[in-house]
Amino acid sequence: MSTEKQDRLAAVGPRLRQLRHRHGLTLADLAERIGINESTLSRLEGGTRKPTLEILLPLAEVYAVPLDELVGAPRTGDPRIHLKPVTRDGMTFVPLSRPGGVQAHKLLIPPRPEAEPRLSTHEGFEWVYVLTGRLRLLLGEQTVVLKPGEAAEFDTHVPHWLGPDDERTVELLVLFGSQGERAHLRARTT
Repeated sequence: MSTEKQDRLAAVGPRLRQLRHRHGLTLADLAERIGINESTLSRLEGGTRKPTLEILLPLAEVYAVPLDELVGAPRTGDPRIHLKPVTRDGMTFVPLSRPGGVQAHKLLIPPRPEAEPRLSTHEGFEWVYVLTGRLRLLLGEQTVVLKPGEAAEFDTHVPHWLGPDDERTVELLVLFGSQGERAHLRARTT
């Protein structure tokens, strides 16, 4: 086997660990969700177990990424990103970029009948841009309402919640990066 292929296989475990952390899952959580032994997943992430389709297919489903991205398959030359929406907690995420680095998504959030918004925290930094609807952003003790064409950027360690400000679905562009990766947008001067 070529050194390149060996390197690609060696990178699978760390890539899987990074995805698990990005999704806020423990090994026990993941093992329960996909029905694979926790120690098997640990050995896979640590590189002492080789990946098999029986393990990778459910992982790709949980992480909502194509199988070739889990294993770091070489690009085929097709620059298109195959949009496969994922619905989680009533919100629809449409990936607009490939995994790695800053992630871009289109996010649709319908009105939710929850009694009280639940603020959450996690690793990372987020940038949101409202396309349609009105977004209510709870950020710590602050409430901000954004209209179409407005953007916000925040550290996701700060307790936050996103949702519609009225009875209409809000549509957003979202950039999400690991801690320290911020969206640097520059206006072109003429």
